[in-house]
Amino acid sequence: MNYFIWLIHPMRILIVEDESKTAAYLNKGLSENGFMVDIATNGEDGLHLATHHHYDLIILDIMLPKLSGWSLIVEIRRLYPDARVLFLTARDGVEDRVKGLELGADDYLVKPFAFSELLARIRSLLRRGTAQSLDHIHIADLTIDIIKHKATRGSLRLNLTPKEFALLVMLAQRTGEVLSRTLIAESVWDINFDSDTNVVDVAIRRLRQKVDDPFENKLIHTVRGIGYVLEER
Repeated sequence: MNYFIWLIHPMRILIVEDESKTAAYLNKGLSENGFMVDIATNGEDGLHLATHHHYDLIILDIMLPKLSGWSLIVEIRRLYPDARVLFLTARDGVEDRVKGLELGADDYLVKPFAFSELLARIRSLLRRGTAQSLDHIHIADLTIDIIKHKATRGSLRLNLTPKEFALLVMLAQRTGEVLSRTLIAESVWDINFDSDTNVVDVAIRRLRQKVDDPFENKLIHTVRGIGYVLEER
């Protein structure tokens, strides 16, 4: 398992694949490499998941029940132009590759495939536009070194647990964006939880004790009724 990826921010991948053995193989391989995986076995379910949850990458087959991969990517691109989409399909004709890319796929891989190649392509797609999240993040006097798993404010090293560090990185990677408790819980703890559960509030309180309490300039802020945001004010 790629512990580094999981620890920092578990990437969520949606697989839309109707062949059960392929879906199970992908689920096992990607989970072992630190990704959170959801699976849809037809195009309609795939569209529902893709439009109701955030995914870092969507992997599509073309020949799907109820709604084809062609139709699915058109809808995804219409609603989420920046979504990362990879076609994984047995259709190996040049015209199919061209059509897939012209419809907006970021990559196109033909079955049968080597998992190592698929994994390399996935990582390449996920690196695009996220250079800061793979190295250092700087906000005010807060510095996060993701590679070394270290956070400091000024010259003070912050002694964070793995979950606290993952939570801080998630907030910092989306600085200025208000994140709901549900989104935080799904991303950091991989749980869907009742709104009365205070696991996120407790974790934020403990994180603030280390990140904000010793300093005059507070970075973690509560947005009542919504969630939390990390930003300099």
